Amino acid sequence: MFRLLFVGAALAAPVVADEKAKPALTPKEIADGWILLFDGESTFGWAVEGEAKVEGGVLKLIGGEKGASLKTRVPFRAADVRFETAKGTGPFDLFVTADKPLVRSTRDRVTRYAITLRPKVEMAFTPSIDREATAIDVKSPVAEPFHLTVKVAAGQTALITTVNLRPADATPLFNGRDLFGWKVFPGAKDRKVTSKFTVTPEGWLNVKDGPGDLQTEGQWADFVAQFDCISNGKHLNSGLFFRCLPGQYQQGYEAQIRNEWMGDDRTKPVDFGTGAIYRRQAARKVVSTDGEWFTMTVAAHGRNVATWVNGYPVVSWTDDRKESENARQGFKAGKGALSIQGHDPTTDLSFRNIRLQSLDSK
Repeated sequence: MFRLLFVGAALAAPVVADEKAKPALTPKEIADGWILLFDGESTFGWAVEGEAKVEGGVLKLIGGEKGASLKTRVPFRAADVRFETAKGTGPFDLFVTADKPLVRSTRDRVTRYAITLRPKVEMAFTPSIDREATAIDVKSPVAEPFHLTVKVAAGQTALITTVNLRPADATPLFNGRDLFGWKVFPGAKDRKVTSKFTVTPEGWLNVKDGPGDLQTEGQWADFVAQFDCISNGKHLNSGLFFRCLPGQYQQGYEAQIRNEWMGDDRTKPVDFGTGAIYRRQAARKVVSTDGEWFTMTVAAHGRNVATWVNGYPVVSWTDDRKESENARQGFKAGKGALSIQGHDPTTDLSFRNIRLQSLDSK
């Protein structure tokens, strides 16, 4: 059984969105794992039916003659959600199930919703200041994992300013003391230098030299993983592999780590860029910087993969290749290990707060 804990609150006074304003996360929010589902710039990461466009930092979902909808391309399980609308918005429904809305907004006003989605938690609801703004039906169980979906009817327009989400109830994969739960795979035998994986006095996982591969003992197919990373050198190369073949060297999808771009343009990554799915989909922007901690989120569900760096969405990709047991050769649907890459003799990166929310069937 999956139930919902919801708290809704309307802002005390209308706020008109500044045309230059864009959704932003504080350093603490980034460290806590918050991500932007709406980047303030585009419909990136959403499946759109009907018409949707972004103007002045506002996402406009336009019903037109037949209605319109937005749906996240990847799902989540437990999560905290912040959802805000601007003055002038028309009626809309927010779903986490296919048929019954979690939120039904019926009035034109600026509204902020704070939603907590947890498995096996009983429903509690505090009505908003505007009691007519929302209607909730949680008598039916909610399917999990869930996609967030926004719908408007024909002739209506929803004005959305914020959709932020924080995955919750994740399982730590690194205890900060030793490599319990991980296995070192040495890499190619003909290499004179292999990676060294150690735990620092600060409780970070450090990888130096390379090549090498540190694999989890656990395996997952669908998941949301988050971790912090710092590159202790210039343009160093590493990555988080997933759906890997256990005991085989770096045979899986790779969420790339490489903080380098062409000239002054971060939208032109070198070697696909941090957050890319290496050799498959380049990052649309290199958000992270060498010598600074950054947080990466990797979500995989079926053929759909998405990544965020410091909460900013950098990849939304669908693997349309023929199915294969090895992700290097085609779409891999089944479970596999996660692994941290030691790339070459220059490698020197540290990781911390490695955690994972499984989306696999229990």
